[in-house]
Amino acid sequence: MTVTEPVRSGKYLRYVALGDSQTEGVGDGDDIVGLRGWADRLAEHLTIDNPDLQYANLAVRGRRAGEVRSEQLGPALALRPDVATVVAGVNDLLRLRVETSTVADHLEAMFAALTGSGARVATVTFPDLTRIIPLARPVRSRILDINDRIRAAAARHGVAVAEIARHPSVADRRFWSEDRLHCSPLGHQLIAAAVAHALQVPGSDDSWNEPPPPLPSPPSTQWRATTELRWAATFLRPWLGRRLRGQSSGDQRTAKHPRLHRIEGPRS
Repeated sequence: MTVTEPVRSGKYLRYVALGDSQTEGVGDGDDIVGLRGWADRLAEHLTIDNPDLQYANLAVRGRRAGEVRSEQLGPALALRPDVATVVAGVNDLLRLRVETSTVADHLEAMFAALTGSGARVATVTFPDLTRIIPLARPVRSRILDINDRIRAAAARHGVAVAEIARHPSVADRRFWSEDRLHCSPLGHQLIAAAVAHALQVPGSDDSWNEPPPPLPSPPSTQWRATTELRWAATFLRPWLGRRLRGQSSGDQRTAKHPRLHRIEGPRS
């Protein structure tokens, strides 16, 4: 299989993001004021060296890897991106049954198609969710396996990999929103910086991988227990309910930026 030689730097005119809720930006803003998210933040960073950059975000929350491939890859290729990001698979891993090899096959097909079209492509590895959600322990082996498969597929196609899984503080609650499945604004900022560094975007560096300042003293056992109960009632129960009903948070939703558009430079 032909490996596309990575582009170390250069001018980008069209950036297209494919994925699910993380790429859509859930956790960074809301549906009333608007979502930002790591892909928007990366696009803003890219404008520093590429002021004419146009950006499209095709991601939709709740989508599995196969759905991202079937729904987003064709439109992405039609936009002729010279840089693209593909981040999907977590929604597959959280299902009762999943074949990680099938998930990886969908990701690799997208890597191959996009790099084959001439785009520079980046992806990420997934953090161990069990460090944030202890109840998710059954999926830990899936996360480790899919990360290995992502690394191997990326190497075959010259895809840049941001190693979010290896960040020293992925269990830091400051990086996560209240639902613990989506990043907080700080977490989205970290991913954007990590992907920019993986792409070797001018002005990026490895400072994203440094641990944050230490947290205050651990809260009491009673506080933690109360927090866990509140989280289960507020987020876990509705999530399980949707699964039992065969519903998705992305039902009836479409991409927030399906067409290329100009964006402003970095914001605070």
